[in-house]
Formats: sequence, C-alpha cells, structure tokens
Amino acid sequence: MIPSVFVLVSIIPLLCAAAPTPNSSLKPPPKLQPQPLNITTITGNAHNESALECWSVAKLVVSETPGTQGALAASLAEPTALSFINIPAKFDGGLHNAPAVQWVYFTSGKAIITLPTSPDKAVVKGGANGLILAADIPAVSKRGHTTVYPSREPTVAVVMPLARNKVPEHTVLHSGACTAEEQDISV
Repeated sequence: MIPSVFVLVSIIPLLCAAAPTPNSSLKPPPKLQPQPLNITTITGNAHNESALECWSVAKLVVSETPGTQGALAASLAEPTALSFINIPAKFDGGLHNAPAVQWVYFTSGKAIITLPTSPDKAVVKGGANGLILAADIPAVSKRGHTTVYPSREPTVAVVMPLARNKVPEHTVLHSGACTAEEQDISV
C-alpha cells in the first residue's frame, strides 16, 4: 500500500500543471452598457393598503472599483444595518407589515408575496434578480402583505433597513410586480 502522503505529494505537480494560470482561460469581459435596475416593490397605496409596483430605482453603471472594474454596479440608498436570515423550507411568514423600509435580497430559494386586498402577487426567485424593496410599513399600510417560502430547501435573505425609513429615489414603471424581463440584469 502506498502511503497517502506520498500519493498527495506525487499528484500535486500534475494538478498544478493542469491548472490554468489566473485569467488564462477567461475571455475578456464584454463591453457593458449602463442599464436600469428595476425591482418589485411592496408599498402602500392611497387607501392605506399594501400594493405591488415595479420601480426603477437606480442606474447600473460600469464599475471603476478594483476587483469589479468593468462589471455593472449601482449605489443603493444608505442602509442602517445588515441581517442574514436563513428561512426554513416551506415556511409561512404570515400577514405582516415591513418593519422598516428595507432592501430584501433573496440569495437562494423562493418567496411568494401576496396581498390581503388584491389578487396581485410577486414570485421572487433567489439569485441575481432576487432584490426587492419592502416599504409597506404601518404608516402607509394597515394590514401589510403575506410572504410564504415554498422551497424544499431553506431560503436565504439579506435584509438592509434604510435610514429614517426613507424611500429611495425611483420611477414607478407600473402597478404590479416587475416581469422577469424587466428585472433581468444578466449580461
């Protein structure tokens, strides 16, 4: 039997020879163009009820920051905190208001947002297009919204409340959730 240390030491040169040098197998990035960042927002309407709207909240511009230079980036409103939440599979968040005006970024899983007074709903899949703004705080919505997480796996979210519950500058594109095409930030 060959000692495992010997096998490991013997294959390291082969692995190193086969590994590409940094960036040698990567194509140069495509020339990206600025584009809007559209997100589904849960807000309050004139009747003090929660409503879904599609908002354009920022312009994705070409980053000049080292490490992301050439990628698309947007500066979002100033958060006051950052929370990591691991939501169990098949979880029902119940009827609730947003506790603060906050960005919610679903990194994995799925969230289904419904309203108690409307047939509108938003289905948010975690990942690149998983950013929403929850702004239906009690001051603008009597009852809030319901969120369920139907995935078989946990849903992971990062929540960032905004300073002074200030809604970021935006343009309302239409009532209802954004379509997948409107939120597509793939390059």
